[in-house]
Amino acid sequence: MTPDQITLVQDSWAQVKPVSEQVAELFYGRLFELDPSLKSLFKGDMTEQGKKLMATLNLAVTSLTKLETILPAVKDLGRRHVQYGVPDSSYATVGEALLWTLDKGLGEAFTEDVKAAWTETYVTLSNVMLNAANEGRAAG
Repeated sequence: MTPDQITLVQDSWAQVKPVSEQVAELFYGRLFELDPSLKSLFKGDMTEQGKKLMATLNLAVTSLTKLETILPAVKDLGRRHVQYGVPDSSYATVGEALLWTLDKGLGEAFTEDVKAAWTETYVTLSNVMLNAANEGRAAG
């Protein structure tokens, strides 16, 4: 990621963060609309799940300038997703739901440059998670 992309993601996150509870609701609503089968992967309180999602996103966004510090945790999350039964195909669906949510949350501030920066962020992190998941499967 370029420094400009990191700034775009962090500045736009600052606009979303104050309404994170509503953002989480929007995200999960869209995710389950795109793929209702994913709803069965979430067994607990969705409000708490939303708080965890927002905390994870906040950590990722605030760590973009020092990504290497969170990569072990990102890899671990990818390996845990295998245990939870998360299909690899859902990563694309989650990315689509995330970008849709940011579009709704940011409105006109979700410019093409902001969208591209968030896409790069999500692809980078989800690829790390998928690679760790596949390494875990290969190791057996």
